[in-house]
Amino acid sequence: MTRTEAPKAGNPCWVDVTSTDITATRAFYTELFGWGAEEPDPEFGGYFNFTKDGERIAGAMAAMDPSMPSVWSIYLAVDDADAAAAAVEAAGGTVMVPPMDVGDLGNMAVYVDPSGAVIGTWRPGTHTGFAFVAEPGAPSWFELHTKAYEDALEFYQTAFGWDTHTMSDVPEFRYTNLGEGENEAAGVMDAANFLPPEVPSHWAVYFAVDDAEATIARAVELGATVVQPAEATPYGVLATLADPTGAMFRLQQPS
Repeated sequence: MTRTEAPKAGNPCWVDVTSTDITATRAFYTELFGWGAEEPDPEFGGYFNFTKDGERIAGAMAAMDPSMPSVWSIYLAVDDADAAAAAVEAAGGTVMVPPMDVGDLGNMAVYVDPSGAVIGTWRPGTHTGFAFVAEPGAPSWFELHTKAYEDALEFYQTAFGWDTHTMSDVPEFRYTNLGEGENEAAGVMDAANFLPPEVPSHWAVYFAVDDAEATIARAVELGATVVQPAEATPYGVLATLADPTGAMFRLQQPS
């Protein structure tokens, strides 16, 4: 198992899904990935954690506004929630949800980056984030698809101190990583040429699987839709799905 260490400031440390049908969401992911699911906590609006091997792996909650789409969200670790909020605003980001304590679990906030993508922050308390990464049934990669590539890179470098490394810089494929080698933690892709006008810049989460085709088949049986079929790439077999409520997520079968 690839157990995560204490989350490094600026790195993704948690993911959760906001759902228009939380019962369907709970059933789908427990069946697809074999996750457990804690009971909803009324103190925190019915939020609950999915678990892997008894430890937290992702979160879920019902959408407060049924007209909003179901969506997966990504949170970056911060050491000081208020300082992070100030840094985000100074770098051109917008506050959506200001820093708020979640009991003794930690502190969360939600922002919109200059390219229009929503990103959360989490200052860990007793809840330190997902327990595993890059193993079957756990998050394996985190990727920003942005229509304002240069602005987005400058924002994350400035607001979160990202150490970025250009992976590709040709017109048809511009991509930059947070970290390098074994320390790679997330990626930023120039999506201006392929995202439709109605689709905003957004963050995407990948989940590792042993067999992408088998996982896709099972997901479809459970009510998912294939958005992009499995494709062999230098980074493994990748696919994009929408769960039964429409929340999009990606699969990664390592090479």
